[in-house]
Amino acid sequence: MPKSSDVQSGDAIRRGPPVTVVRYSPLKRVNHWITAGCLILLLLSGLAMFHPSLFFLTGLFGGGQNTRMLHPWIGVVLFVSFFIFFVQIWRANLPNRVDVQWVARINEVVAGHEEKLPEIGKYNAGQKFIFWGMAFFIVVLIATGIVIWDQYFGESSPIELRRIAILVHSISAVLIILLFILHVYAAIWTRGTLRAMTKGTVTGGWAWRHHRKWLRELAGRGRIDPAE
Repeated sequence: MPKSSDVQSGDAIRRGPPVTVVRYSPLKRVNHWITAGCLILLLLSGLAMFHPSLFFLTGLFGGGQNTRMLHPWIGVVLFVSFFIFFVQIWRANLPNRVDVQWVARINEVVAGHEEKLPEIGKYNAGQKFIFWGMAFFIVVLIATGIVIWDQYFGESSPIELRRIAILVHSISAVLIILLFILHVYAAIWTRGTLRAMTKGTVTGGWAWRHHRKWLRELAGRGRIDPAE
């Protein structure tokens, strides 16, 4: 029987008291925060070039020329960082039947009645949606960004293609910003989530309430370490 993709390398239960569960390794956390930092920098530098009324934001990057030079390179760092993150967790984000049930009962999710939901693996349908949405838009943004990167690729594409790339790049940027805001809101709204990306662990109670199937699999496989 193939192993479930919910349990990943490094995931483990640590004996208490209190019981904690290792959710993210140091490498995953570094990837996450580099990606998040790059997204914020790209948001600010992109908005600075998007409209004259936001040009003052270029002061954060040392002026207009520096902003135009740094923006695409930050995008490259974002792509590499997210790609490393993607390789580590994509299997755990594959959709399954439980995700359909979770979405069908989204009203219970919003109301906080998780006892009425099916047991969830390492990620719920909402988290998977954000993950795959981020992956899609980052690929679109890097692809269109290369087309409109005048310094290195300005003469490689016809003007018509570059105009389309600018439009797609701008729309994708707006959509990924909305996804990013949704991600941050969800992390704050679900108490205890931020700890996973700062300390790498969550409490046993948090794992039992929000990702019980994942916790059961960890226990079933003997992924239990002694308390630190």
